[in-house]
Amino acid sequence: MPTFSVPGAELDVELSDEGGHPVVQLHGLTSSRHRDRLMELDLGRGLSGTRLLRYDARGHGHSTGRAVPEDYRWPVLADDLLRLLDHWFPGEQVHGVGPSMGTGTLLHAAVRDPERFSSLTLLVPATAWKTRVAKAEAYRRNATIIEEQGLDAFLRAETAVSRPPATTGAPETVPDVTERLLPSLFRGAALSDLPTPDDIAAIGVHTTVLAWIDDPAHPVSTAEALVDLMPKATLEVAHTPADLARWPSILCDDVARHD
Repeated sequence: MPTFSVPGAELDVELSDEGGHPVVQLHGLTSSRHRDRLMELDLGRGLSGTRLLRYDARGHGHSTGRAVPEDYRWPVLADDLLRLLDHWFPGEQVHGVGPSMGTGTLLHAAVRDPERFSSLTLLVPATAWKTRVAKAEAYRRNATIIEEQGLDAFLRAETAVSRPPATTGAPETVPDVTERLLPSLFRGAALSDLPTPDDIAAIGVHTTVLAWIDDPAHPVSTAEALVDLMPKATLEVAHTPADLARWPSILCDDVARHD
């Protein structure tokens, strides 16, 4: 796979070039292209006739990174994304898709460069604004547990957390991040939040927001707030694995609609 240099990291990049509209697919915190595939969040698997760019964010998967929490703030990840798009799709409008941290990255990039995106598909937006405070503290606790007790102690605590019903039957996975970098990723996430509501409201492209129920880390309330703020956004909420299985076709429709 080719790599792409950004300040402080080498990003592992994959381009599936079938011609057609450019699409960029991101992943969530502690995940990667590979892990999102296992978690049924690789929506791009259903696309054809596009130029689909996938990559592992800095510090994740096969990309490198530094043990510097500030490197993993969402605005920094948005810088990485915009550099990638300038290189792979110069001067073109791109459809962006991604879950959680990927959603945060896309929104910061769309605020920074509103002409860059033709449309968006945002999956399971994470805690934001008022609900972000408690989650940030949880991320800092995770970092301390890993440093003081090791990765296994963190993983044992994670397995005790109930999973959203829409993910029932999906395999158990572990972070696709080295133990050395994981505390910095969590601290970077604790330093991150979505753009301000006013900035979000200025994003005028057609957007589909996909959420699922019973996930405190990705509350439906964030998805609803985004749809209320964004002038051309719609919401779909998954309750079951069958609902989740529809998401790749929704992405196909989004890309076709705005091509």
